[in-house]
Amino acid sequence: MLKILLRRLTQLLLVVWSVGTLTFIITRQLSGDMAYRIAASRYGYDQADSMAAEAVRAELALDQPWWQSYFSWLGDLLQFNLGKSLVTGDPVWAEIQHQFGHTLSLAIVALILAILIGPPLGLLAARKPNGFFDRLTLIFSTLFRSVPAFIIAIGLITLFSAQLKWLPAGGYGSWQHFILPALTLAIGLSAVSVRVTRSTMVQVKNAEFYQFSQLKGLSRWKTFVRHGLPNIAVPVIAYHAVQLVYLIEGVVVVESLFAWPGSGHALVHAIIARDVPMIQGTTLVMGGLFVVLNTLADLLSAWIDPRIKR
Repeated sequence: MLKILLRRLTQLLLVVWSVGTLTFIITRQLSGDMAYRIAASRYGYDQADSMAAEAVRAELALDQPWWQSYFSWLGDLLQFNLGKSLVTGDPVWAEIQHQFGHTLSLAIVALILAILIGPPLGLLAARKPNGFFDRLTLIFSTLFRSVPAFIIAIGLITLFSAQLKWLPAGGYGSWQHFILPALTLAIGLSAVSVRVTRSTMVQVKNAEFYQFSQLKGLSRWKTFVRHGLPNIAVPVIAYHAVQLVYLIEGVVVVESLFAWPGSGHALVHAIIARDVPMIQGTTLVMGGLFVVLNTLADLLSAWIDPRIKR
């Protein structure tokens, strides 16, 4: 367990530094005048002129050399200070704390839905390999995994909001607002977990230890619970840990489509406004979240399978 934590802590530090540095470089390469974009976000495009842009440039020292800005940011990061938003003037930490709760709640609901959809369908498909249901899940898994998240989102909005009028098309406020954005993310996650679970279950069923347990007199259910489930859980957990990057990336697109007030939605506006501290802070949190969730998945896998601890 200690080795896992130390390895992930090192990875977290590298992720924070690399993501922050890449974000700094990319934002500096964006086209357009950064000072003008910030002025437009502050005062509106009608009020943003060359004088307003120059005032913003002087206030925020945007004309200083890139290396000076970079090392200034790096020094603040070592002090756990993400700076202040260039648009609102509020601390980045305060902005992220307000938005991150919405993002995390959406991600958790989506992950729960993906676990409820994917593995059970995979287990059903494994009962008769190459049967009708198995081939059907293969078709739908390939289809939904290849389709971008925004296409799935538009399809769900068209069906459940525009046509049937069962669910709201966007916004935040009630449990109904969770369904469509969480389902959009869950469909993409569960599309492959169906096949992972199916393939793992077929291998376990054909293993000698699994067949021998049934010869001892154990029922199919007890054999599955004692010998099948633990061996299936580790690869399924490992898959979801790897696919968490899909979840974090998908949050940016899904939150924008459904007007969800989370970090992904705020990140898009920060990019448009050239709010560099806000962009860096949000990407750092998302990158750190990916490492933390992978660490929890590693610890859970080690708890299920003691061989991983070695």
